[in-house]
Amino acid sequence: MGNFIQQLSERVSVIASDRLWLEDSAIQQLKTTAQLTHMSSVVGLPDLHPGRGYPVGAAFLSQNHFYPALVGNDIGCGMSLYQTDLAINKVKLDKLDKQIGNLDEPVDEDEWQQLLDIYPDLSTRKQLVAEGLLAAGLDLLQMRSLGTIGGGNHFAELQITDRVDDAGSYKAANLHNKRVQLLVHSGSRGLGQFILRQHVDAHSHAGLASDSEAATDYLRKHNAALDYAALNRAMIAARILRRLRCNGELVLDVHHNLVTPVQADGKSLWLHRKGATPSDQGLVMLPGSRGDYSYLLQPKTENGAVSLYSLAHGAGRKWQRTDCKDRLFKLATPDQLSRTEFGSRVICADRALIYEEAPQAYKNLDSVLNCLLGADLVTVIARNKPLLTYKTRGECC
Repeated sequence: MGNFIQQLSERVSVIASDRLWLEDSAIQQLKTTAQLTHMSSVVGLPDLHPGRGYPVGAAFLSQNHFYPALVGNDIGCGMSLYQTDLAINKVKLDKLDKQIGNLDEPVDEDEWQQLLDIYPDLSTRKQLVAEGLLAAGLDLLQMRSLGTIGGGNHFAELQITDRVDDAGSYKAANLHNKRVQLLVHSGSRGLGQFILRQHVDAHSHAGLASDSEAATDYLRKHNAALDYAALNRAMIAARILRRLRCNGELVLDVHHNLVTPVQADGKSLWLHRKGATPSDQGLVMLPGSRGDYSYLLQPKTENGAVSLYSLAHGAGRKWQRTDCKDRLFKLATPDQLSRTEFGSRVICADRALIYEEAPQAYKNLDSVLNCLLGADLVTVIARNKPLLTYKTRGECC
């Protein structure tokens, strides 16, 4: 296990093999973040890559203070997995593409009523989210974006299980390898950006003392955003399931951008996850990048302390977004990038985004997975391959 855990300093470690490529700038951001006042421990995960000032694919532990800037602008971003009753042998890509239609537009009143006919609990959840926003002093106009995926690396993907490694755990999760699964990756949309902007305008990138009024105010907004993000994923799934005329059962739903209080070594600490999936909340997905496999994983909680109970949340970027089109436009057209080696389809009418999110722009997912396995942090339950990935129908996300 030690070969896959690199201790860079007293407070900085990385879950990675010697052969895993990590950008020097990402490592430097990790080390710089570890120097923040009150920071106790920092762990980079195998999908580590540089972000805007702070690395993505990492977990951070601090005492007495926490740092909203480490959570970032997409509070509550995460993933949910649904098992549908849609039989694999009955699906056709052209039909799925047509049925899903356009998910870019917000849910209108007619569609909302149709969703409530099938999922009446959405009404209560939406009311609770609205109450949480109001209690946090946030604008209810943010509610308009509920049920939309957003840009960047967010997506909704229909998947097929092509390999089961742990049949017992797979069955216990009520999964079926002859039926389509739905993976949703999205967050709090513009709400998280608004909350971060408020914080930075008032406090720059400074941390907040745990017992301060500013900390209480931020956490109230942060927690409202977490609830918003979870409901957003649920509404995205509900829209897709209704349009495909199938049912879906929730298998997992986790956030990978947040800050949360934890107890460790008799101390009250703050755990920040920035692009890091929790390993202490049951099953997790390690998604590929549109043209790669995804893996359903069972975390080994007994070994979770070495990674701050956090895991990679994907493959991790290999190229900067601004470099992708220049690298790829002579090799592939947008139409070619909308078809993958698996025969799956990518719905992405944004010509810039389809280059930015091309599989080539990401690390090889198996190299990330092998580091998690080598560090004895997870076991593989199943492997999925993409069938249809929805990004956007329009030129703007």
